[in-house]
Amino acid sequence: MEATLGAEPATGSRSEPQSPAPAPVRRDDRLGDRIFKWLTAGAAFITLSLLVGIIISLVIGAIPSLREFGLAFFHTAEWDPVRERFGGLVMIYGTLITSFIALLIAVPVSFGIALFLTELSPGWLRRPLGTAIELLAAVPSIVYGMWGLLVFAPIFSDYVQIPLQNVFGGVPVIGALFQGPPVGIGILCASIILAIMIIPFIAAVMRDVFEVTPALLKESAYGLGATTWEVVWKVVLPYTKAGVVGGIMLGLGRALGETMAITFVIGNVNQLNSISLFDAANSITSALANEFAEANPGSLHESSLILLGLILFVITFVVLAASKVLLSRMEKAEGGRS
Repeated sequence: MEATLGAEPATGSRSEPQSPAPAPVRRDDRLGDRIFKWLTAGAAFITLSLLVGIIISLVIGAIPSLREFGLAFFHTAEWDPVRERFGGLVMIYGTLITSFIALLIAVPVSFGIALFLTELSPGWLRRPLGTAIELLAAVPSIVYGMWGLLVFAPIFSDYVQIPLQNVFGGVPVIGALFQGPPVGIGILCASIILAIMIIPFIAAVMRDVFEVTPALLKESAYGLGATTWEVVWKVVLPYTKAGVVGGIMLGLGRALGETMAITFVIGNVNQLNSISLFDAANSITSALANEFAEANPGSLHESSLILLGLILFVITFVVLAASKVLLSRMEKAEGGRS
Protein backbone atom coordinates (compact mmCIF):
# COMPACT_ATOMS: atom_id res chain seq x y z
CA MET A 1 0.00 0.00 0.00
CA GLU A 2 2.80 2.42 0.92
CA ALA A 3 4.67 1.50 -2.20
CA THR A 4 1.59 2.26 -4.18
CA LEU A 5 1.06 5.67 -2.57
CA GLY A 6 4.65 6.76 -2.95
CA ALA A 7 5.11 5.53 -6.49
CA GLU A 8 5.82 7.94 -9.32
CA PRO A 9 2.99 8.59 -11.73
CA ALA A 10 2.93 6.46 -14.81
CA THR A 11 4.53 7.72 -17.97
CA GLY A 12 1.25 7.77 -19.88
CA SER A 13 -0.63 9.92 -17.31
CA ARG A 14 -1.82 13.44 -18.22
CA SER A 15 0.68 16.27 -17.67
CA GLU A 16 0.15 20.03 -17.75
CA PRO A 17 0.27 21.59 -21.27
CA GLN A 18 3.40 23.49 -22.09
CA SER A 19 3.50 26.52 -24.42
CA PRO A 20 5.42 25.85 -27.63
CA ALA A 21 8.83 27.39 -27.88
CA PRO A 22 8.98 30.46 -30.14
CA ALA A 23 10.28 29.75 -33.58
CA PRO A 24 13.75 31.17 -34.07
CA VAL A 25 13.96 34.14 -36.45
CA ARG A 26 15.98 33.18 -39.44
CA ARG A 27 18.61 35.48 -40.82
CA ASP A 28 16.95 35.28 -44.22
CA ASP A 29 13.76 36.80 -42.79
CA ARG A 30 15.64 39.68 -41.16
CA LEU A 31 17.55 40.35 -44.36
CA GLY A 32 14.35 40.33 -46.39
CA ASP A 33 12.74 42.85 -44.03
CA ARG A 34 15.75 45.12 -44.28
CA ILE A 35 15.78 44.96 -48.08
CA PHE A 36 12.07 45.73 -48.18
CA LYS A 37 12.59 48.69 -45.83
CA TRP A 38 15.45 50.02 -47.96
CA LEU A 39 13.44 49.69 -51.16
CA THR A 40 10.39 51.53 -49.78
CA ALA A 41 12.55 54.24 -48.21
CA GLY A 42 14.43 54.61 -51.49
CA ALA A 43 11.18 55.04 -53.40
CA ALA A 44 10.08 57.76 -50.98
CA PHE A 45 13.41 59.58 -51.19
CA ILE A 46 13.44 59.35 -54.99
CA THR A 47 10.02 61.01 -55.13
CA LEU A 48 11.14 63.74 -52.74
CA SER A 49 14.37 64.25 -54.69
CA LEU A 50 12.45 64.61 -57.96
CA LEU A 51 10.19 67.21 -56.38
CA VAL A 52 13.13 69.19 -55.02
CA GLY A 53 14.91 68.92 -58.37
CA ILE A 54 11.88 70.26 -60.24
CA ILE A 55 11.60 73.22 -57.86
CA ILE A 56 15.30 74.05 -58.14
CA SER A 57 15.28 73.86 -61.93
CA LEU A 58 12.21 76.10 -62.14
CA VAL A 59 13.73 78.66 -59.77
CA ILE A 60 17.04 78.73 -61.67
CA GLY A 61 15.26 79.12 -65.01
CA ALA A 62 13.01 81.90 -63.69
CA ILE A 63 15.78 84.01 -62.10
CA PRO A 64 16.54 86.11 -65.25
CA SER A 65 12.87 87.07 -65.62
CA LEU A 66 12.54 87.88 -61.93
CA ARG A 67 15.63 90.08 -62.07
CA GLU A 68 14.37 91.93 -65.12
CA PHE A 69 10.71 92.49 -64.18
CA GLY A 70 10.50 91.80 -60.46
CA LEU A 71 7.07 91.85 -58.86
CA ALA A 72 5.71 93.76 -61.87
CA PHE A 73 5.55 90.42 -63.69
CA PHE A 74 2.61 89.39 -61.50
CA HIS A 75 0.42 92.45 -62.13
CA THR A 76 1.39 93.42 -65.69
CA ALA A 77 -0.79 92.29 -68.59
CA GLU A 78 1.70 93.10 -71.36
CA TRP A 79 3.14 90.08 -73.19
CA ASP A 80 5.30 91.14 -76.13
CA PRO A 81 8.04 88.67 -77.22
CA VAL A 82 9.27 91.10 -79.91
CA ARG A 83 10.16 93.86 -77.44
CA GLU A 84 10.86 91.34 -74.65
CA ARG A 85 8.28 92.82 -72.31
CA PHE A 86 6.52 90.15 -70.31
CA GLY A 87 3.84 90.13 -67.65
CA GLY A 88 1.90 87.11 -66.46
CA LEU A 89 -1.33 88.70 -65.24
CA VAL A 90 -3.45 87.48 -68.19
CA MET A 91 -2.26 83.87 -67.80
CA ILE A 92 -2.61 83.85 -64.03
CA TYR A 93 -6.11 85.35 -64.23
CA GLY A 94 -7.18 82.90 -66.95
CA THR A 95 -5.90 79.91 -64.98
CA LEU A 96 -7.59 80.91 -61.74
CA ILE A 97 -10.93 82.03 -63.18
CA THR A 98 -11.42 78.99 -65.41
CA SER A 99 -10.54 76.59 -62.60
CA PHE A 100 -12.83 78.40 -60.16
CA ILE A 101 -15.81 78.38 -62.54
CA ALA A 102 -15.12 74.73 -63.41
CA LEU A 103 -15.27 73.83 -59.72
CA LEU A 104 -18.53 75.75 -59.27
CA ILE A 105 -20.05 73.63 -62.03
CA ALA A 106 -18.39 70.28 -61.31
CA VAL A 107 -18.77 69.97 -57.51
CA PRO A 108 -22.61 70.06 -57.34
CA VAL A 109 -22.90 67.75 -60.37
CA SER A 110 -20.36 65.32 -58.92
CA PHE A 111 -22.10 65.37 -55.55
CA GLY A 112 -25.42 64.57 -57.22
CA ILE A 113 -23.87 61.71 -59.20
CA ALA A 114 -22.24 60.21 -56.10
CA LEU A 115 -25.43 60.60 -54.07
CA PHE A 116 -27.54 58.94 -56.76
CA LEU A 117 -25.13 56.02 -57.20
CA THR A 118 -24.81 55.28 -53.49
CA GLU A 119 -28.27 56.05 -52.12
CA LEU A 120 -30.93 56.27 -54.85
CA SER A 121 -29.89 54.27 -57.90
CA PRO A 122 -31.46 50.83 -58.50
CA GLY A 123 -29.02 47.95 -58.36
CA TRP A 124 -29.23 47.10 -62.07
CA LEU A 125 -28.25 50.67 -63.04
CA ARG A 126 -25.56 51.37 -60.45
CA ARG A 127 -22.68 49.42 -61.97
CA PRO A 128 -23.09 50.36 -65.66
CA LEU A 129 -23.69 54.02 -64.81
CA GLY A 130 -20.67 54.14 -62.53
CA THR A 131 -18.52 52.48 -65.18
CA ALA A 132 -19.70 54.94 -67.83
CA ILE A 133 -18.81 57.92 -65.62
CA GLU A 134 -15.37 56.51 -64.88
CA LEU A 135 -14.75 55.96 -68.60
CA LEU A 136 -15.03 59.72 -69.11
CA ALA A 137 -11.81 60.07 -67.13
CA ALA A 138 -10.02 57.89 -69.69
CA VAL A 139 -10.86 60.16 -72.64
CA PRO A 140 -7.67 62.02 -73.73
CA SER A 141 -7.70 65.73 -73.07
CA ILE A 142 -7.01 66.56 -76.72
CA VAL A 143 -10.24 64.79 -77.65
CA TYR A 144 -12.13 67.02 -75.21
CA GLY A 145 -10.41 70.03 -76.78
CA MET A 146 -11.28 69.07 -80.35
CA TRP A 147 -14.85 68.27 -79.38
CA GLY A 148 -15.12 71.56 -77.53
CA LEU A 149 -13.79 73.59 -80.47
CA LEU A 150 -15.64 71.85 -83.31
CA VAL A 151 -18.90 70.76 -81.67
CA PHE A 152 -19.53 72.44 -78.34
CA ALA A 153 -18.36 75.99 -79.14
CA PRO A 154 -20.81 76.55 -82.07
CA ILE A 155 -23.71 75.16 -80.03
CA PHE A 156 -22.66 77.23 -77.03
CA SER A 157 -22.52 80.37 -79.18
CA ASP A 158 -25.94 79.90 -80.78
CA TYR A 159 -27.93 78.65 -77.80
CA VAL A 160 -26.17 80.18 -74.77
CA GLN A 161 -23.98 83.15 -75.59
CA ILE A 162 -26.26 85.01 -78.03
CA PRO A 163 -29.45 84.54 -75.90
CA LEU A 164 -27.62 85.71 -72.76
CA GLN A 165 -26.31 88.77 -74.56
CA ASN A 166 -29.81 89.59 -75.82
CA VAL A 167 -31.27 89.33 -72.32
CA PHE A 168 -28.53 90.86 -70.17
CA GLY A 169 -26.59 92.94 -72.69
CA GLY A 170 -28.24 96.22 -71.66
CA VAL A 171 -28.23 95.59 -67.91
CA PRO A 172 -25.67 97.72 -66.04
CA VAL A 173 -22.74 95.84 -64.48
CA ILE A 174 -24.24 92.40 -65.17
CA GLY A 175 -24.24 93.05 -68.91
CA ALA A 176 -20.46 93.46 -68.84
CA LEU A 177 -20.13 89.78 -67.92
CA PHE A 178 -21.73 88.70 -71.20
CA GLN A 179 -20.09 91.01 -73.71
CA GLY A 180 -17.86 89.77 -76.53
CA PRO A 181 -18.00 88.42 -80.07
CA PRO A 182 -20.38 85.45 -80.40
CA VAL A 183 -17.78 82.90 -81.45
CA GLY A 184 -18.29 80.43 -78.61
CA ILE A 185 -14.71 80.13 -77.41
CA GLY A 186 -13.58 82.03 -74.35
CA ILE A 187 -13.37 81.82 -70.58
CA LEU A 188 -16.80 80.33 -69.92
CA CYS A 189 -16.51 77.76 -72.71
CA ALA A 190 -13.10 76.67 -71.39
CA SER A 191 -14.51 76.45 -67.86
CA ILE A 192 -17.37 74.20 -68.97
CA ILE A 193 -14.97 71.89 -70.80
CA LEU A 194 -12.78 71.74 -67.69
CA ALA A 195 -15.83 70.96 -65.56
CA ILE A 196 -16.78 68.07 -67.85
CA MET A 197 -13.24 66.73 -67.56
CA ILE A 198 -12.98 66.86 -63.76
CA ILE A 199 -16.49 65.58 -62.97
CA PRO A 200 -15.48 61.88 -63.33
CA PHE A 201 -12.58 62.31 -60.88
CA ILE A 202 -14.57 64.11 -58.19
CA ALA A 203 -17.63 61.88 -58.61
CA ALA A 204 -15.59 58.67 -58.42
CA VAL A 205 -13.86 59.75 -55.20
CA MET A 206 -17.11 60.94 -53.62
CA ARG A 207 -18.86 57.71 -54.51
CA ASP A 208 -16.07 55.62 -53.00
CA VAL A 209 -15.96 57.58 -49.73
CA PHE A 210 -19.77 57.59 -49.46
CA GLU A 211 -19.72 53.80 -49.71
CA VAL A 212 -17.22 53.64 -46.84
CA THR A 213 -19.79 55.05 -44.40
CA PRO A 214 -20.92 52.22 -42.08
CA ALA A 215 -24.37 50.98 -42.95
CA LEU A 216 -25.25 50.91 -39.23
CA LEU A 217 -24.97 54.70 -39.00
CA LYS A 218 -27.23 55.29 -41.99
CA GLU A 219 -29.76 52.65 -40.90
CA SER A 220 -29.92 54.21 -37.43
CA ALA A 221 -30.63 57.63 -38.95
CA TYR A 222 -33.32 56.18 -41.22
CA GLY A 223 -34.80 54.39 -38.21
CA LEU A 224 -35.12 57.71 -36.40
CA GLY A 225 -37.13 59.09 -39.32
CA ALA A 226 -34.44 60.99 -41.20
CA THR A 227 -34.88 61.61 -44.91
CA THR A 228 -32.28 60.67 -47.51
CA TRP A 229 -31.00 64.24 -47.67
CA GLU A 230 -30.72 64.43 -43.86
CA VAL A 231 -28.80 61.16 -43.77
CA VAL A 232 -26.37 62.40 -46.41
CA TRP A 233 -25.97 65.88 -44.92
CA LYS A 234 -25.78 64.93 -41.23
CA VAL A 235 -24.27 61.43 -41.32
CA VAL A 236 -22.46 60.66 -44.57
CA LEU A 237 -20.79 64.02 -45.19
CA PRO A 238 -19.45 64.50 -41.63
CA TYR A 239 -18.08 60.96 -41.71
CA THR A 240 -16.41 61.33 -45.13
CA LYS A 241 -15.50 65.05 -45.20
CA ALA A 242 -11.78 64.34 -45.59
CA GLY A 243 -12.37 62.16 -48.65
CA VAL A 244 -14.82 64.67 -50.15
CA VAL A 245 -12.35 67.54 -49.78
CA GLY A 246 -9.63 65.31 -51.22
CA GLY A 247 -11.75 64.55 -54.26
CA ILE A 248 -12.46 68.23 -54.82
CA MET A 249 -8.76 69.05 -54.54
CA LEU A 250 -8.00 66.28 -57.02
CA GLY A 251 -10.40 67.85 -59.49
CA LEU A 252 -8.96 71.31 -58.88
CA GLY A 253 -5.45 70.02 -59.50
CA ARG A 254 -6.60 68.51 -62.79
CA ALA A 255 -8.25 71.79 -63.78
CA LEU A 256 -5.19 73.88 -62.91
CA GLY A 257 -2.82 71.64 -64.83
CA GLU A 258 -4.96 70.89 -67.89
CA THR A 259 -3.22 71.92 -71.12
CA MET A 260 -4.49 70.69 -74.47
CA ALA A 261 -8.23 70.94 -73.90
CA ILE A 262 -8.11 74.49 -72.62
CA THR A 263 -5.67 75.49 -75.38
CA PHE A 264 -8.31 74.66 -77.97
CA VAL A 265 -11.19 76.63 -76.46
CA ILE A 266 -9.85 79.54 -74.38
CA GLY A 267 -8.85 81.71 -77.33
CA ASN A 268 -5.12 82.15 -76.54
CA VAL A 269 -5.25 85.96 -76.44
CA ASN A 270 -2.76 87.76 -74.20
CA GLN A 271 -5.04 90.68 -73.46
CA LEU A 272 -7.29 91.55 -70.57
CA ASN A 273 -9.84 93.94 -71.99
CA SER A 274 -12.87 93.32 -69.79
CA ILE A 275 -14.43 91.05 -67.20
CA SER A 276 -16.65 89.31 -69.72
CA LEU A 277 -16.99 85.55 -69.42
CA PHE A 278 -17.14 85.30 -73.21
CA ASP A 279 -13.88 87.10 -73.91
CA ALA A 280 -10.96 85.12 -75.27
CA ALA A 281 -8.12 84.82 -72.75
CA ASN A 282 -5.09 82.69 -72.00
CA SER A 283 -3.85 80.39 -69.26
CA ILE A 284 -0.46 79.35 -67.96
CA THR A 285 -0.65 75.89 -69.46
CA SER A 286 -1.87 77.06 -72.85
CA ALA A 287 0.86 79.73 -73.00
CA LEU A 288 3.50 77.11 -72.24
CA ALA A 289 2.08 74.74 -74.86
CA ASN A 290 1.91 77.41 -77.57
CA GLU A 291 5.14 79.34 -77.01
CA PHE A 292 7.75 77.23 -75.24
CA ALA A 293 8.96 75.53 -78.42
CA GLU A 294 9.37 78.92 -80.12
CA ALA A 295 11.28 80.63 -77.30
CA ASN A 296 15.03 81.00 -77.81
CA PRO A 297 17.11 79.12 -75.23
CA GLY A 298 18.39 81.43 -72.53
CA SER A 299 16.18 84.35 -73.58
CA LEU A 300 13.85 86.38 -71.40
CA HIS A 301 10.97 84.78 -73.28
CA GLU A 302 11.99 81.31 -72.14
CA SER A 303 12.71 82.53 -68.61
CA SER A 304 9.28 84.17 -68.40
CA LEU A 305 7.60 80.96 -69.49
CA ILE A 306 9.55 79.03 -66.86
CA LEU A 307 8.45 81.61 -64.30
CA LEU A 308 4.86 80.95 -65.32
CA GLY A 309 5.46 77.26 -64.66
CA LEU A 310 6.87 78.12 -61.23
CA ILE A 311 3.81 80.25 -60.48
CA LEU A 312 1.52 77.36 -61.44
CA PHE A 313 3.50 75.09 -59.12
CA VAL A 314 3.14 77.59 -56.26
CA ILE A 315 -0.60 77.95 -56.91
CA THR A 316 -1.04 74.19 -56.75
CA PHE A 317 1.01 74.00 -53.55
CA VAL A 318 -1.02 76.79 -51.93
CA VAL A 319 -4.29 75.07 -52.85
CA LEU A 320 -3.06 71.80 -51.35
CA ALA A 321 -1.85 73.53 -48.18
CA ALA A 322 -5.14 75.38 -47.83
CA SER A 323 -7.06 72.10 -48.09
CA LYS A 324 -4.90 70.59 -45.33
CA VAL A 325 -5.50 73.61 -43.10
CA LEU A 326 -9.23 73.43 -43.77
CA LEU A 327 -9.35 69.75 -42.83
CA SER A 328 -7.36 70.33 -39.64
CA ARG A 329 -9.68 73.15 -38.57
CA MET A 330 -12.72 71.02 -39.29
CA GLU A 331 -11.28 68.22 -37.14
CA LYS A 332 -10.50 70.64 -34.29
CA ALA A 333 -14.00 72.10 -34.43
CA GLU A 334 -15.49 68.65 -34.37
CA GLY A 335 -13.32 67.71 -31.39
CA GLY A 336 -14.36 70.88 -29.57
CA ARG A 337 -18.05 70.08 -30.05
CA SER A 338 -17.56 66.55 -28.78
